[in-house]
Amino acid sequence: MGKKKRPGIIIWIWKMLFKLVLVLVLLSLCQVLFFGYFNPPVTVNMIWERLSFEIWETRYVKPVYVWQDIEEISPSLKRAVMASEDQRFLIHNGFDFQEIKIVIRDMVEKQTFRGASTITMQAARSLFLPASRNPLRKMAEAWYTLLMELFWDKKRILEIYLNTVDWGTGVVGAQAGARKYFSTDAGGLSRSQAALMAAVLPSPHKWSVTHPSAHVKDRQRRILRDMGKMRLP
Repeated sequence: MGKKKRPGIIIWIWKMLFKLVLVLVLLSLCQVLFFGYFNPPVTVNMIWERLSFEIWETRYVKPVYVWQDIEEISPSLKRAVMASEDQRFLIHNGFDFQEIKIVIRDMVEKQTFRGASTITMQAARSLFLPASRNPLRKMAEAWYTLLMELFWDKKRILEIYLNTVDWGTGVVGAQAGARKYFSTDAGGLSRSQAALMAAVLPSPHKWSVTHPSAHVKDRQRRILRDMGKMRLP
């Protein structure tokens, strides 16, 4: 009797898994379509950090998050983050395979590792995913990246990125960062200020805007040099 029931149980499990995947796909699709037109009041990571504090009593700093339309953000900051994080942003479809090849080569030849995340990928995890490191999150990040590139234009992707990216402890987005570090709005940032903010983005909790290290200043100079090459969406 047990052997006869086993195939039925396996089929039931597969059906449940299929339904779960289908629900997740539809939910993610609805999220991307919705935020293509409406600005997010919070991000998933902001909710996750608050829940972690309530459940596990982890360290928590209430985030400062102030939405700023992309037209009200300094063109210098837009160019600076593209120069820093994703210089081929306007020509790739969410995944920069040229950069991925360089990363793989460096891993093999120099035994060094660095990320190859595009602005779209970073926007996907900033808005839709908690700050955890596991294979499932990377898969979800890739899926959201595909959806965002399919349904949003580059201008909207950059706008979401600039407003949801982590710019330090308790600092979410360009407006909060500009106010904290330079006491100005995101639209009032100078080229030098914008380049310095962009310089810390790979490690905003390790590198400082207010007390930049020699490495951060070197990055700032490189970003200033490359900003002129960046075309805005």
